[in-house]
Amino acid sequence: MHDATLRNRLGQWLEPSRRSDVPPFMVMDVMAAAARIEAAGGHVIHMEVGQPAAGAPKTAIAAAHAALEAGRIDYTSALGIPSLRERIARHYRDAHGCDVSAERIVVTTGSSGGFILAFLSMFEPGDRVAVTVPGYPPYRHILTALGCEPVLIETTNETRHALTGEALLAAHRKAPLKGVLVGSPANPTGTMMSREALSGLIAAAEDAKIRFISDEIYHGLDYAFPAVTAAALSDHALVINSFSKYFCMTGWRVGWMVVPELLVRPIERLQQNLSISVPSLSQIAAEAAFDGTAEMGEIKHGYQENRRILIEGLPKAGLTRFLPADGAFYLYADVSDFTSDSFEFAKQMLEQAHVAATPGLDFDPIHGRSFIRFSYARSAAEMREAVDRIAHWLK
Repeated sequence: MHDATLRNRLGQWLEPSRRSDVPPFMVMDVMAAAARIEAAGGHVIHMEVGQPAAGAPKTAIAAAHAALEAGRIDYTSALGIPSLRERIARHYRDAHGCDVSAERIVVTTGSSGGFILAFLSMFEPGDRVAVTVPGYPPYRHILTALGCEPVLIETTNETRHALTGEALLAAHRKAPLKGVLVGSPANPTGTMMSREALSGLIAAAEDAKIRFISDEIYHGLDYAFPAVTAAALSDHALVINSFSKYFCMTGWRVGWMVVPELLVRPIERLQQNLSISVPSLSQIAAEAAFDGTAEMGEIKHGYQENRRILIEGLPKAGLTRFLPADGAFYLYADVSDFTSDSFEFAKQMLEQAHVAATPGLDFDPIHGRSFIRFSYARSAAEMREAVDRIAHWLK
């Protein structure tokens, strides 16, 4: 009796904060369910997680080995190793013809660390920040945990599921927005914004004094047309990128930001206190990764083939509608002909066909029950097998 009373008291005393009450990232739950099937001897085709099947560039691995052999792995500057920041700045000149000062580059613990630093440096608790749906769930969840209010703006077929300046300003007129975040190529759709569309959106945001954040984590993985960086269009936009996707370095947890000059020192102070610095071994490997672009280009060609297999094969299996898949490695498919509950659809597809995909509810609380996200970051053979399994299952 005494123990029960004590546990009850502790439970009240240690009750989690309201800000921690965010939804789970559903894709992680799908991964766990797939792992249970595999533990029982099943063969699951993994299309649920946005993780490249390939490893980091050989140049990155070699640099990490050399650093370990040399001995000490120490703290770095909170803003990142200077040579890495310089190399990232050179990347913008080489890839985009865009002159970005290395002083504006901040190395982060993956893009996730970048979002936290960006939101903390740009917004106050209670600020309203626009995000599109469908969209990456942690945008909303991190904003909520930090006390901000994510404002969901639906995208439509008419705008190729990209946010427009008109839609942004319409939401701003209803209640003032402090910021907006967009991704191109986007997760979960793979949809991209043209230079004209992105330029128009940034101009509309800045005219209304709405702070602009561009998620460019899937840059380099563009198929329909070249991706455009917001850093080339405005010095006031904050850009977030990562080595996770194009460079296949998910577990290394290293990314970067291009930030407006006024935010460099505030972000430096935040990074000093939140993490001291990004792991130095990952930074060393990341700098060397830029010398592995030929290897990464071959991997990108593999994604293009996988994209072709799904775009041609899934309609024959019965999934005939999906959003524009211009880049990244996702296909966002409409499953409303088969279900009104994408969570249950994904569960049954995993259990019966052993194909793991993520229900759209993870990305869109409004219309997500009608969609499934397929990741095509694995092998072409697995994509063909997945199409066959789905076709057989849907018969």
